[in-house]
Amino acid sequence: MKKYLLLFCLSCFIFAAKAQENIANADSGTFFLHKFEQHIGKETYHITKTGKDIIYTVDFKFVDRGSPVPLKAELKLTRALESLSLNIKGRTSRSSTINDTISIAGNVAHLKVDDSSYTQKITPLTFPVAGYSPGTVQQVLLQYWKNHHQPTNINTLPFGSVRIKKEGMDTLTFDNKRLILDRFTISGLVWGNELLWADHEGRLMCLITNDAEADKLEMMRAPYEALLPTLISKAATYSMALFEKAMPKAKDGEKVIAIVGGTIIDVVNSTTIPNSVVLIENGIIKKVGKAGEIKIPANAKIIDAKGKTVLPGLWDMHAHFEQAEWGPAYLAAGVTTVRDCGNEFGYINAIKKAIDEGKGIGPEILKAGIIDGKGPYALGIIQADTKEEAIKAVDRYYDNGFIQIKIYSSVKPAIVKAICDEAHRLGLTVTGHIPNGMTLQQGVDSGMNMVNHVQYVYSIMKRNKDRSINFEDSTSVAAIKFIKDHHIVIDPTLGVFEMSFRSVKDDITIMEPGFYTLPLPLQALFKNTGQDPAGAARLKPLYESMVKIVKVLYDAGVPIVAGTDQGFPGFSLDRELELYVGAGLTPMQAIQTATITPAQVMKMANETGSITEGKHADITIVDGDPLNNIREIRKVTLVIKAGRIYDPVQLHHLVGFSK
Repeated sequence: MKKYLLLFCLSCFIFAAKAQENIANADSGTFFLHKFEQHIGKETYHITKTGKDIIYTVDFKFVDRGSPVPLKAELKLTRALESLSLNIKGRTSRSSTINDTISIAGNVAHLKVDDSSYTQKITPLTFPVAGYSPGTVQQVLLQYWKNHHQPTNINTLPFGSVRIKKEGMDTLTFDNKRLILDRFTISGLVWGNELLWADHEGRLMCLITNDAEADKLEMMRAPYEALLPTLISKAATYSMALFEKAMPKAKDGEKVIAIVGGTIIDVVNSTTIPNSVVLIENGIIKKVGKAGEIKIPANAKIIDAKGKTVLPGLWDMHAHFEQAEWGPAYLAAGVTTVRDCGNEFGYINAIKKAIDEGKGIGPEILKAGIIDGKGPYALGIIQADTKEEAIKAVDRYYDNGFIQIKIYSSVKPAIVKAICDEAHRLGLTVTGHIPNGMTLQQGVDSGMNMVNHVQYVYSIMKRNKDRSINFEDSTSVAAIKFIKDHHIVIDPTLGVFEMSFRSVKDDITIMEPGFYTLPLPLQALFKNTGQDPAGAARLKPLYESMVKIVKVLYDAGVPIVAGTDQGFPGFSLDRELELYVGAGLTPMQAIQTATITPAQVMKMANETGSITEGKHADITIVDGDPLNNIREIRKVTLVIKAGRIYDPVQLHHLVGFSK
């Protein structure tokens, strides 16, 4: 037996060595780069071989909505793929840069990261890799992992570690021939799992990852670009399955659930029900009332909510479900419904299908299909520059279960009306950006029902020299009246502006008290997002006016719905509500913007949005009183979505949060 085992191990070693040789013998390679499936650039690597070393020279560049994102790198290794150095400099997104130099001699690494230089001792199984890009480095990382007998963890420089796991194989068809690819997950470089496909020789064929803006980005080896839509859909399904396998199955005893003793927040009547009972059967709320007034079945699972607050499941009305990790993160924060405001067509369909069929973990997803115009600032591949293209795009979304259309920034003014007309004909509503060259009034007159981001309200009001708003000016008054009279729904996304305009010298835990529980890649992503102190000071009057706009709109009777546009996964919805209270809304009013109001504007208030008999059992229990202190809405102890019970701590651990 030992003899056969030895022969097997030897064959594995020969296979790995052969794969290394094949990669090293190829002198170049090219990956096409995509965002929202749109081809936005490429990465090319060239290999130079010396007597003992292999040098990869990498040129990476994409253009995202008109902004160039160039990066150059050089990776130097021994013939056995032991790292000698990595130099990487350039941009990793429209708003982030990198300038790392790493050299390794023996068990010592010399590092220069931006303006900091230092040395550190390293252990075996250490590899230099600075993030999601360039993909070439991840290709070599995969080979390094194979060459070292597939260890559980590999330490990475300048910090962190990664875990690589082979998940299976996929058989595809390319050029009418069968193509078999190995499928891997890599975790630790970005938040969550990257999905990577490689051929049997170890060449990276496809990498589905997230860039430094937390947007999904795909790298596809030339000339296999036509396979990308298939792999995107597979990535959604596989990513969801990873979490579904890790969660306990619903128990028969949970078909009947009684939540006992908590204080219910009645968002319909703006009141509370202390010492309450909520009786749930098969995912539907059957009874709501005072303890002692409702008979609890003997077979019910009892949830003791004494001293706690029982809320409807929260809504995030401006989500971008870019990766499967958002599902557990949303639920852990008590978010049970999200409106996805634009995504890759195949990806979001697969994500929603997995959740709806119980093969993944996440909130209810309401799909808003994004349409952009053509041009240098366009986003995605579903674009319309003619009436015919607009109708075709809207019809495609409608036929695939989307309930809303989202207009993006490059749509031509004349096409906005064509999109809205077709959407309304089919019974869909329209939200989105106000396209370049249009005002909010023109977008609404063309048929838009809702508007994303408070900036578009700000832009039609009277501004002072310091960029604050003169709310008493007739222009500002007329702008608010126009929005009210046309019944326009606004999701302000204040948290996005707070993050963008803040001083990076400020304590980020004031904004996000759970910051240091976030996975390390997310901490690194957010910590340096913002302005220098001088820039933040200049933007302060603008930001303060945006905050005030929310209160002015609310007082005028304009429906406000809470949305985040990503941010801190799950937690940013809490922050959005805190900002509304800071603007002058009461905690009850703020909570309504994330419960009953979105249900009403999406015409779903008969099914969800409140703890009411006959509605879906989407419920959040918090250990505190958010009506007294809105920040206590963060203290989620249990979440019920469609009658299924989730532990927020377990959900957070699934996606790399420390608690």
